[in-house]
Amino acid sequence: MLEGLVAFFAGLLIGSFLNVCVFRMPRDLSVVRPRSFCPLCEKGIAWYDNIPLASYFLLQGKCRKCRGRIPARYPLVELSTGVAFAVCVTALGVSQPALKYALFSAILIALIATDLEERILPDEFTLGGALVGLVLAWFVRLDGIFSSMLPFTPEWHWHSLVESAAGAAVLSGLIWSVGWLYYKFRHREGLGLGDVKMIAMIGAFLGMQESLLTLITASFLGAVGGVIYVFATKKDMSTYELPFGSFLGLAALGIGMWLHVIKVWLAK
Repeated sequence: MLEGLVAFFAGLLIGSFLNVCVFRMPRDLSVVRPRSFCPLCEKGIAWYDNIPLASYFLLQGKCRKCRGRIPARYPLVELSTGVAFAVCVTALGVSQPALKYALFSAILIALIATDLEERILPDEFTLGGALVGLVLAWFVRLDGIFSSMLPFTPEWHWHSLVESAAGAAVLSGLIWSVGWLYYKFRHREGLGLGDVKMIAMIGAFLGMQESLLTLITASFLGAVGGVIYVFATKKDMSTYELPFGSFLGLAALGIGMWLHVIKVWLAK
């Protein structure tokens, strides 16, 4: 219980930093300097107005200086990250698997937010996340199709690394091919390179099978969600830019947390 509570507060802090990244990375701003400021009036935010989650509600969702509305994304990202961290640690203990899936959740939450707001998937999270997934595959076992096809039987670390690399390469190659074919036939871009890099990151964390399931689930969610949104807002379906990365993130978050965290928790 105590470990989960500590993880929750740590997640709130990480979520606060993710909010900085979500706002600044698409604008090519440093995430270190200057210190936190209001995106509306650009005035610096005092430390007591920058407490994760609490400050938003104490200020009633408004900047203390300009009284401009603070987007609901800020508390949502903080709360989501805090809950994800708490669930990972409560289910898996203070362990390498808990670290892996907590980091995975944080990366996905940031990507969901940036794609929804800016239609951008920063390389720092996609390519950087793919590298993190490959490194963590050496420490946290990842089983799957490709690792079982190895013609030799080394220790599990190598099997896990092969599965992670194959998941990243095969799935990103598949989605790139789909986007290329779409462009050839429709003469306009259907999928961006950001989506390709994001599925590579997901493949590095989850391996081939679960990443394929993520891609199928995200495609279904995107199709249904996109149609509903277009009809509800009366937008032009031929020009509407679907935030597919957000659907990828939601699908990966649900599948990864369910299979590797929540099922383990329920089995205890």
